[in-house]
Amino acid sequence: MTGPERFAVDVAAALGRGLDEGERLALAVSGGPDSMAMLALAHAAFPGRVVAATVDHRLRAASAEEAAMVAAWCSGRGIPHATLVPAEPIAGASIQARAREARYALLSGWAEEQGAAALLTAHHRDDQAETLLMRAARGSGVAGLAAVRVRRDLGVVPLIRPLLDWSRAELRAIVEAGGLPFVDDPSNRDDAFDRTRVRRLLEENRWFDAAGLARSAAHLAEAEQALAAWLDQLWAERARIDGAALTFDPAGLPRELRRRAVRRGIAEIRRTAGITAPAWSDATNVEPLLDALDGGRGATQAGVAIRSSRGRWRFAAAPPRRPH
Repeated sequence: MTGPERFAVDVAAALGRGLDEGERLALAVSGGPDSMAMLALAHAAFPGRVVAATVDHRLRAASAEEAAMVAAWCSGRGIPHATLVPAEPIAGASIQARAREARYALLSGWAEEQGAAALLTAHHRDDQAETLLMRAARGSGVAGLAAVRVRRDLGVVPLIRPLLDWSRAELRAIVEAGGLPFVDDPSNRDDAFDRTRVRRLLEENRWFDAAGLARSAAHLAEAEQALAAWLDQLWAERARIDGAALTFDPAGLPRELRRRAVRRGIAEIRRTAGITAPAWSDATNVEPLLDALDGGRGATQAGVAIRSSRGRWRFAAAPPRRPH
C-alpha cells in the first residue's frame, strides 16, 4: 500500500465513512514537517479536494514567512490556502493553551465556511506517546490518559487526526524524500515546555517505545468510550429532573462512575441555569466533593450546590452570595 493509499484508509477510519463525491478536506498546516507531510499525502490521495489553512499567531517574527511558505507550496499545486490571524493578540499566562484555543476556533470557523467534511490535524504516534506520559505525570484519569483522540466534535465540522498510527520519523522522511519545504518550530526544543522535556526523554531512552505507549492510549480511549456509554445508560435510569434541580441515585456505583456522575450533574445544572462563572471543566478536581457526598454531607462547586439526602444527590444552582 502506498503512502497516499494508507492515508486515504486512515481518513476513512477516522471519519467513520468514505469521502463522498464532491466533499473536501480542510487541513491545518503549520509548515512543520508533520503537517507538510499530511498536506502532500492528502493532495496525492484526494487531488482537487483539499483546502489548507495556516494560523499565524504573530508570536514569532518568522511566523508570517512560514505561512507564506505554505501558501506558496499550495499555490504551485492549485490548493486553496488561507492564512488565519486571531482578532486579538495572544498574551498573558498559559500562552500556549490560549493560542491553542484561538487556533481551533479560527480553524473550525474556516472549515465550516469551506463546507469541508472534516478538519484534519497532523497529530501522530509520537505526539500520542508524549501526551500520555505528560498526563500520567499529572495524575490524569482514564479520560485524560486516552490522550489524543482520533475524532473530536468541534461543531458543524468534526476534527479528525488520521496520522495517529504514523511516526514522526515516517512523516519527516516523506517531506525530505519529496523535497518539500518545512520549518522546525524553535519552541519544540525549548525546555521551558513540558512537552519538549518529555520528547527528549523519549528520544534519549529508546526502550520507551512510543508505539507501545500510543497503543496503550488507544486502549484507554476504548475504555473511556465504554465508561461514557455506561454512564449514559445509568443517567437515563437514575437521573430525574426536580423543578430547577436534578437528582441522581449513586447507590452501588464504583467511584469512577460516581465521579463522572457528579461532573455531569454539575455541567447540566450550569448549562440549564446559565452559570458561566466560576470557570468549570471536566478536568476540575471533584475528589473533596465526592468525599463529602460519601460522608452524607454536601458542598458547593462551580456555582452548583450538591447535597446528599436519603441516598440521593441533589444538584441545584447555588444561591448568590450576599455582599459583605
